[in-house]
Amino acid sequence: MTFAAIFRWIFRKLPIRKHYLLFAGSVIVGIFVVITVFASFIAPYHPTKDMMEPRQPPSLKHPMGTDHLGRDVLSRIIHGGRIPLTVAVASTVIALSIGSLIGWISGYYGGLLDRVLSLLMDSIYSFPSMILAIIIIAMLGPGVLNIILSIFVIYIPTYFRVVRGQVLQLKSEEFVEAARALGARDMRILLRHIAPNTINSMMAVSSFCIADAILTEAGLAFLGFGIPPPTPDWGFDIHKGQQFLQSGDWWLITFPGLMIIFLSLGFGMIGEGISDLLNPKRRRKRV
Repeated sequence: MTFAAIFRWIFRKLPIRKHYLLFAGSVIVGIFVVITVFASFIAPYHPTKDMMEPRQPPSLKHPMGTDHLGRDVLSRIIHGGRIPLTVAVASTVIALSIGSLIGWISGYYGGLLDRVLSLLMDSIYSFPSMILAIIIIAMLGPGVLNIILSIFVIYIPTYFRVVRGQVLQLKSEEFVEAARALGARDMRILLRHIAPNTINSMMAVSSFCIADAILTEAGLAFLGFGIPPPTPDWGFDIHKGQQFLQSGDWWLITFPGLMIIFLSLGFGMIGEGISDLLNPKRRRKRV
């Protein structure tokens, strides 16, 4: 059986046409993850140690050229996905855990607690996210953990608002009233009956948050608040490459920029695909 036949069989058996956004986004993200995990085996050169002739345009020897220090751009691109992926996924998971927990409690119990938490989350949400991240990272200093902390703080209100809205709607449903009539405690009702019904919305939001976190991390690195050099990072490489753009060295910023765009696009497509999957009314018509 040829690869073409295998592909046709997969296309017939799996509902790819219905969920093409989810499938395409998963493929894009999967490629980036595989490249990042096996970067040491895929990269043709060491991203920081191998120095060659600087600022060489793309060629057969260096498909993406070399940077101002003579390092292979392709090798730095391959290794440079580790920081954005690690920061984006970790910050999103932490924000999801904290934001959803606060949203469950605030939405279910209401009252003064709900007002205070809503006011606090709205205050954080109304503050420009990039400026808030810069302030936090400037106080804490560079480092992966500090970057994760500075990013997950700005996404907690997003999960809080989504989860709280779901809880306010669900706690008046009949199945919740039935559980309360049977003598179930508040904690059991919240964790057993309400919380599981908010997972779908949380999953859809998570992919968009990861995509936005990748852009935020790249922005921090571009502004000089990322991982110190010579660690490969797409945002930092754009920052250094833009100094030579007027000299015609377009490849120094083009390829790192494309990686950021494609990876963010992949997670965004996954988010749209999950939304279509969970909400039948939003599903696209088959083309």
